[in-house]
Amino acid sequence: MTREIFLGLALPFAGTALGSGCVLFMKKSLGKGVQRTLTGFAAGVMTAASIWSLIIPAMEQSESMGKLSFLPAVIGFWCGVLFLLLLDTVIPHLHMNAEKAEGMPSRLARTTMMVLAVTLHNIPEGMAVGIVYAGLLSGTAEINAGGAFALALGIAIQNFPEGAIISMPLHSEGKSKGRAFADGVLSGAVEPIGAVLTILFAGLILPAMPYLLSFAAGAMIYVVVEELIPEMSEGEHSNIGVLMFSLGFTLMMALDVALG
Repeated sequence: MTREIFLGLALPFAGTALGSGCVLFMKKSLGKGVQRTLTGFAAGVMTAASIWSLIIPAMEQSESMGKLSFLPAVIGFWCGVLFLLLLDTVIPHLHMNAEKAEGMPSRLARTTMMVLAVTLHNIPEGMAVGIVYAGLLSGTAEINAGGAFALALGIAIQNFPEGAIISMPLHSEGKSKGRAFADGVLSGAVEPIGAVLTILFAGLILPAMPYLLSFAAGAMIYVVVEELIPEMSEGEHSNIGVLMFSLGFTLMMALDVALG
């Protein structure tokens, strides 16, 4: 069990690190079409993970509430959305291809705020993995090892393009390849840290597991709608983002059902 948990917590971070490593081998920055493709795929994976790996298990664990079994999922979901809204409002960050930074006024360097933007939306992913593995460890939540691994693997897969999306623009902004790679890896470090902290926290309040699962789902959906979907649709009209969203969605759905 310990080995399975370590692997599950390490996978998403490994995906980010491997994706960030693209900057070491590719000479050119990512084109807008490629960025749309990768962003759409990531959005699809995160959306499907939010539904099959988080919201549906949250409702299943609340079946004793009968027709009100949706209530913990709704409450947790909105708490997750509002939590990310708060972070989005407070933390200074700069989205890809954006000129104006968001969050509180800051004198941070442009590249630093780009890293913070990716770090910000990695937080709910780390929380999601941590909550699912906390449920697996408790033995009381309706979560099995296959389902937990499917979530970790799905997030790792979508973290690979995210790693490339952050490291290569950093290099094009003037950072050395080594520094851009290190910053890309650093942006993903929040995931295993957040997962471990969430496991420790969730272990103290197991009755709140449905709320925590849907909390992570709300936070992830906030990132998808507020950041990823606009980025995959900006600029000249193209359907590639939608097609890759659909691919990522169906891949994550299949992983959850097949492994869970």
